[in-house]
This record gives sequence, C-alpha cells and structure tokens, in this order.
Amino acid sequence: MTPAIISSMGNYEIQNREWWAQQWVDLLETSRFKKRLERARNYARQGNVLSIDFQGAEVLAKVQGTEPIPYQVSISLDCFSDEDWNYVITTLSQEALYSAKLLAGDMPTDIQKVFGANGLSLYPFRLSEVHAQCSCPDQEVPCKHIGAVYYLLGSSFSEDPFVLFQLRGRTKEQILQALRQLRRGNSPLAESEEYSETPEAISKPLQQPTPLKIEQFWEYNEPLDSSLVVIVPASSSETVLDVLGPIPLASDSVGTPGANSAQTVMQYLDSVYQAVSQQAVLSALNREV
Repeated sequence: MTPAIISSMGNYEIQNREWWAQQWVDLLETSRFKKRLERARNYARQGNVLSIDFQGAEVLAKVQGTEPIPYQVSISLDCFSDEDWNYVITTLSQEALYSAKLLAGDMPTDIQKVFGANGLSLYPFRLSEVHAQCSCPDQEVPCKHIGAVYYLLGSSFSEDPFVLFQLRGRTKEQILQALRQLRRGNSPLAESEEYSETPEAISKPLQQPTPLKIEQFWEYNEPLDSSLVVIVPASSSETVLDVLGPIPLASDSVGTPGANSAQTVMQYLDSVYQAVSQQAVLSALNREV
C-alpha cells in the first residue's frame, strides 16, 4: 500500500476548488440525498476521515462514525487497459504543454479531448460508475462516510491532478516515466520489458550506481528536457531585492547619508537580477541568448 495521500483530514473547504476537482464533486452532488451529503461535508470538515490510502488504483479509507471502531470505505473506478493507457500517453507526449501543466500541478483544460480521442473518459459520467463500499449498516450508496471520503478526494485532486489518473490505473511516476521514454524514442512498454522476470533478465548482473562525491552534489551535466521544464509566474511581483529592502550604506566623508549611492547600487543590482532571471529561463528551455 502506498503512503496516505491525505495526511491531515481537517479544514476541508468547499469553495475555490480547481475546475477538475469541482467536476468530480459535481457528480456526487447530483445525488438525491441532499441531507446525507451535508452530513458528509461535515464529516470531511470535522476530521472524521482518519486516513485515505491507495492500494493500486483503489482508494481505502477509515472514517470515524458513531461507533468506536472506524468504518472501512473503498472507492474505485474502472481502470483503463494497458493498451488504452499506451494510446493516451502517446497522445499526451505529442504536446509538451500537457506535460508542463501536469508537472506544475495544473490540469490542462482540454485534457478530456486526449481521452475522448482514444474512446475514453477520464471522469465517470454517472455516479453509478463510481464503485464504493462502506462497512457501516447504511445500505444506501453513497452513505455519509463514502461521501466524506469522496469530498476529500476532490480536495486532493486540486493539489495533485495525478491522483485522478491513479484511479484509472496509472500513477504519476508511471505516466511521467512513459512520457520520458516516448520523448527518447522508446515505446511505453520498452522499459517494462527490460525488467521482465525472464531467466535472461534475471541472469543479467545489476548495474551498480556510481558513487556520488560530495563535491559534485550540485553538479548536473546532462541537458535538460525542455518539454518537462515547468516555468510558472511568481506568486508575488516582489523580488528578493524588494524583500531585503534598501541597502544601509554608510554616510559619505562629509556626513551626508549615502541615499543616492544606495539607490544607484539597488538599480544596478535590479538590472543584474533581471538579466540573471532571463538567462535562467533561456537555459531551462535549452535556448541560446
């Protein structure tokens, strides 16, 4: 089982969801059980969901109800086949923008076109396509425990859109590895075949990693894959120079504060900062000045 995808269950918010998370929640809220969904939201807010873990593509959760022992909840979708995923990942690899957005934690707005072009849908069309079970006595689906987990899954989608992909059978690591293979000219299955447990593969000696010298820790001599470089705007217009504030230069020889000198130095440092920032972007994109 993988580590918990949600480590803290409190402070659930139903506002300001990303659109792809909202689309997931909208499906649940088509349910006729309005009162039950309100209780589910309260459970999510109050921290009654104790843990949420992935076991393969299935979500397993523990929800504290009225009984001392937490209820066991499972949620899953129908997984795509290996062939389906190969088609999807091949389509994703043809547009570098898809990889860049996903790596930046953003779902491409036309992502459904990628799946639709391959006869698939990333999202379920009906709530009945979401396979959910709970150990509580309530026979209706969704019960408030399932609903609470469902809402928190939507929150996790906002933080990491790859969680939605895992419900369809592929982890973030698998998708990114396959994208890199395709950009190197290999098929998504190539690497898995290299590690197949055949007698030939087992007989091959494992390649030992080269020991890392501490003085080389910050060195990276391989070219960057520009399609996987994510450049996002800063969350604030302030630069590090703005944060540090004016330079406290000493007074000049006649006792006049060095305000003019400080302003000159700041202007120079600002020009250097802008030049370095531009060069960093160009280097990240493997472009020459």
